[in-house]
Amino acid sequence: MGTGVLGYAIDQLTKLLALQHLTPGQPHEVIGSLLRFTLIRNPGAAFGLGSNFTLALSIFAIAALLGCLVVGLPRVRTLPQGLALGLLIAGIGGNLHDRLLRAPSPLLGHVIDFFQLPNFAIFNVADICITTAAVLVVLIAFLDGRREQKASRP
Repeated sequence: MGTGVLGYAIDQLTKLLALQHLTPGQPHEVIGSLLRFTLIRNPGAAFGLGSNFTLALSIFAIAALLGCLVVGLPRVRTLPQGLALGLLIAGIGGNLHDRLLRAPSPLLGHVIDFFQLPNFAIFNVADICITTAAVLVVLIAFLDGRREQKASRP
């Protein structure tokens, strides 16, 4: 749970800093053209998809967060599982916070995004948490599958 709280706090802090120090439409190069800070307010999901479905995305995020807390958390048995679930909670919570509390209105709020890589979506720390959690889940499943195969061999 500590990972979730820490990730959520970092997400919200970086969004606050982005809002204070960046101007929409004025990219700020951090590492040449490899990494820029470009402030946008995103009503949709990754790559701006689903911008007309903000309410549905908000409801899905609420259900996903509740599922993580009520179903997932009691089932955590290992540190990698806990880390993956914590990152997922941080990511969902960070973006849900924006959808609930930012303009234009509750459940329709736009997510603050500001990291920009070449030829890729503009994203935030919450998105990094969600993506990292997904990679960890795949790795955990792969490693658990290999352990089961070894255990079942005579």
